[in-house]
Amino acid sequence: MSDRERDASPAPVVEATGIVRRFGPTVALDGARITIRPGETHALVGRNGAGKSTLVSVLTGLQAPDEGEVSFGGAPAPRLADRDAWRQRVACVYQKSTIIPTLTVAENLFLNRHERGRGRLINWQGLRKQAQELLSTWSVEVDPQTLAGDLSVERRQFVEIARALSFGARFIILDEPTAQLDGAAINRLFDRIRDLQAQGVTFLFISHHLQEVYEICDMVTVFRDARHIVTAPVTDLPRADLVAAMTGEAAVDRLQVRSNTPDRSATSALSVQALGRDGAYRDVTLEVGAGEIVGLAGSAGSGRTEVAETVVGLRTAHTGEVAIAGSRPRPGSVPAALAAGAGFVPQDRHHQGFVPDMSIADNTTLSVPHRLGSKGFLSRRRRDRLADSMIENLAIKAPGPQLPVSALSGGNQQKVVMARALADDPRLLVLINPTAGVDVRSKEFLLHKVEETAESGAGVLVASDELDDLRMCDRVLVMFQGRVTSELARGWHDHELVAAMEGVDLDA
Repeated sequence: MSDRERDASPAPVVEATGIVRRFGPTVALDGARITIRPGETHALVGRNGAGKSTLVSVLTGLQAPDEGEVSFGGAPAPRLADRDAWRQRVACVYQKSTIIPTLTVAENLFLNRHERGRGRLINWQGLRKQAQELLSTWSVEVDPQTLAGDLSVERRQFVEIARALSFGARFIILDEPTAQLDGAAINRLFDRIRDLQAQGVTFLFISHHLQEVYEICDMVTVFRDARHIVTAPVTDLPRADLVAAMTGEAAVDRLQVRSNTPDRSATSALSVQALGRDGAYRDVTLEVGAGEIVGLAGSAGSGRTEVAETVVGLRTAHTGEVAIAGSRPRPGSVPAALAAGAGFVPQDRHHQGFVPDMSIADNTTLSVPHRLGSKGFLSRRRRDRLADSMIENLAIKAPGPQLPVSALSGGNQQKVVMARALADDPRLLVLINPTAGVDVRSKEFLLHKVEETAESGAGVLVASDELDDLRMCDRVLVMFQGRVTSELARGWHDHELVAAMEGVDLDA
């Protein structure tokens, strides 16, 4: 762009230059910069610890930079204390929803901004009308009287976007918005983003799924090691170059066929016979051999997650049987499944995977008290020794086992969850969306650890709709509308699996 063209073009929606942010000896941002122009959907990508979250906190006024400047529309950013001024310029829809589930949609939309009538009493009728007008303006099809906790993840996101727009902001940051959505919901989200773009809304899109960057974004900025590396139109940055910018090294194709062969003579790691649960799945039969990795694919609502949770005792089937390493644990009992030889990585690490204020040592050893002492007494020395070995084995970046898990990056938090799943040398490892919301390198590491686990003789069941999670599988079972509808041997093509997950017959 020439100087004349730059002078004639609108001022950037937001521009951050020379941003430095330190936390003690740690430099979280080192001269970082980003420029986002009106109407863009601009991707911000980078490995965990690259500085993305810190930049978001600076751009939303939650933290002040130690050095550097932030401007909106060419004007300096407001004072940190002026929260209303920040809300009028920028909003963030976080991966962890800020919607209060026990309040209605209308109450969430205008929290602390309730319309009041005579005597300062809340005008509930006016509030609901105001909420309906806001939702209609931005084409969000939700009843304002619905409890927010009854909404799907997708609809909660749309409500959060509408709430952000109600303050006047036309610049919205989306932090891992697709981490808990299936393929159809992602497409609907992307359609909504395009519609809002046409109405003058600008987006900063943060995602670990690089395919999404190429589907929805115009520009991409890469951060690495707290610094800005590159900004370019996505059409000008091939995927291999994007990965290389994120990692500092050439992209490596890890998606090679596994050479490991399951041991068919050993007892099956998992045997599921005619499993059924009303409203979730029916007549599911599958087997995972010792040393075998089996994928259970399907969109949200297909039943894949519910089947995996039934195997580890989080849910109870109404019909059928589950056997883990030859024994039948008591249905609906997680302790019984663990005792039978299961290890488990749940779908949502924030709510099911760890206790955030507890240490790495306590989180990684929660499921193995029998290894830490006897007669109800736990040895702190044994705990820390076991935790240290798992920190080393999972390459968890932490100064020691006493650090709270909440202080770790997303990728390292997921490694803590994986460490606990492997703490008792399971015969069966069950994983649900194991790489959701983690960076490229952490994903590579976790998937390699899954392969190592299978090579040691354990069976692995991977319930996911993420294609990279499924490529390492020896075979993939596809669920659609609660039933297993097909089986694909390793070496499948993306279009085959996606079509099966969506219930599409390519031969029709």
